[in-house]
Amino acid sequence: MTERDGSAGDADYGVIGGGYRNYRQPEPAFAAAITAALGDAARVLNVGAGAGSYERTDREVTAVEPSAAMRSQRPGHLGEAIDATAESLPFDDDAFDAALTTFSVHQWRDLEAGLAELRRVARGPVVIMTCDPDLLERFWLTDYAPEAISTEARRYPSIESIAAGLGGSVDVTRLPIPLTCVDGFSEAYFGRPEMLLDPGARRANSAWSFVSDEAVARFEADLRRDLDDGTWDARFGHLRTQPSFEGSLVLIVATP
Repeated sequence: MTERDGSAGDADYGVIGGGYRNYRQPEPAFAAAITAALGDAARVLNVGAGAGSYERTDREVTAVEPSAAMRSQRPGHLGEAIDATAESLPFDDDAFDAALTTFSVHQWRDLEAGLAELRRVARGPVVIMTCDPDLLERFWLTDYAPEAISTEARRYPSIESIAAGLGGSVDVTRLPIPLTCVDGFSEAYFGRPEMLLDPGARRANSAWSFVSDEAVARFEADLRRDLDDGTWDARFGHLRTQPSFEGSLVLIVATP
């Protein structure tokens, strides 16, 4: 058994995370929504910080990331991330004005414990960007790689369970995904299907690490065929020029 790189969840970013930053850049539309949700918080904790997406440099940000592979990809202008997990944060109560986590809650071993920790250390809002598992089948990928969609649905916690774990006042907002989205989670390619034929793009989405080689080969063959003969465009071609897509992405903001 190979040594994991510190990844705290079910996916090993020592294996899949090497080129993550090449495909997962902060999307300006999402960054604006997160900034608005954080309000005037001066001290922010970013949990499951990865390569540093959505960390503002105009406020004091403390980053937590258990994966060594992800910590190594943080750009030089951001501070080093602390090696810790959501379930056991090494900070005092109310140490931060706000807490943030993006594309992370589905990786945690213990959702309830992680949410309780975020609430404990943040005196103000807890901001979570995640996907609603009930909305995943809106994406055309369900017709080509149902295994990837079912994996996502199994791993992403329900919005109700997140709200219950945070308590207080909880607001949930759907985030439209821009056609040119630079944060390359699977739905970012709703109008650019060719991107999901890139193995690097798939590796930057942890769900694909749970899909069998046989299922991946079938997906690639089916999508290539349908792109070549026009079947995909006949069914979904309107998405190539659709400015945005309302898929499963949501922003959850909980205030005490």
